[in-house]
Amino acid sequence: MEISAELVKRLRELTDCGFMDCKKALQETGGNVDEAVAYLRQKGIAVARKRAERTTSEGAVWALVNPDEASGVLLEVNCESDFVARTEAFQEFGSALAAQIAAAGPDNTPTDVDQLLAQPWRQQPQLSVAEYLTEVMSKIGENLRVRRFVRYNGGGLVAAYIHHGAQIGVLLELGGAQPTAAAKTLAKDLAMQVAATNPLAISREDLDPAIVAREKAIFEAQAKESGKPEKIIERMVTGRLEKFYKEVCLLEQPFVKNPDITVGQLLQENSAASGGELKIQRFTRYQVGAA
Repeated sequence: MEISAELVKRLRELTDCGFMDCKKALQETGGNVDEAVAYLRQKGIAVARKRAERTTSEGAVWALVNPDEASGVLLEVNCESDFVARTEAFQEFGSALAAQIAAAGPDNTPTDVDQLLAQPWRQQPQLSVAEYLTEVMSKIGENLRVRRFVRYNGGGLVAAYIHHGAQIGVLLELGGAQPTAAAKTLAKDLAMQVAATNPLAISREDLDPAIVAREKAIFEAQAKESGKPEKIIERMVTGRLEKFYKEVCLLEQPFVKNPDITVGQLLQENSAASGGELKIQRFTRYQVGAA
């Protein structure tokens, strides 16, 4: 039956639900407003609208590498409590959503969260991801938020690592590598390195110039307080910058499994052994609740 805009408006005022949710409820109930209110409550939509205002600072991270090992996904979904983050329903939703993103073809790969939420839920195509998320919220009883995701499909060897109760996850792409056992182990070790040390960039050339300028200004101010001559101050600043680079640039960090060598040296050794040039093309590190 035809549902008038006035009827939808009336239901929206009663339930504080979205236009399409209200229109669908009225269509399902033959235009009966009271039954439509009950329908929305049964679906958990009306409650979910109120929950959406609540803070989501807990959650989990999922990482999935496709069988081709040349593509993969890193996903963060947030909830209100760490208890819910450990529940089966929450974990199943995150796993299924990561699998859906990973399986997307070139014509339907979402580029942001809004596009992802608008897509059909793969397991129930009559629902969008957003609509299915609302149903999960009604079962769990908390506000849930798909916060962010990244999908790699650039041709390199992709590895993933999940750490610390799914609170930290890493996706890394290693270029110039064949999917051999040694290369897979190396890529996994590099992903673990990123999880443990949280580098800001692959190399010093990749660092944001604004970050370097900020650190240099801090080091200069600290050095000037020493009262030493200008030439000594310059050397002090240079030395502290070098130490900073070794801390935040992945290639210059000591390798966590063997601190006697840097990550850059590790890559050189493996490049020589493989007969090709291995290169870290990119990495993404998510930590639940962090920027």
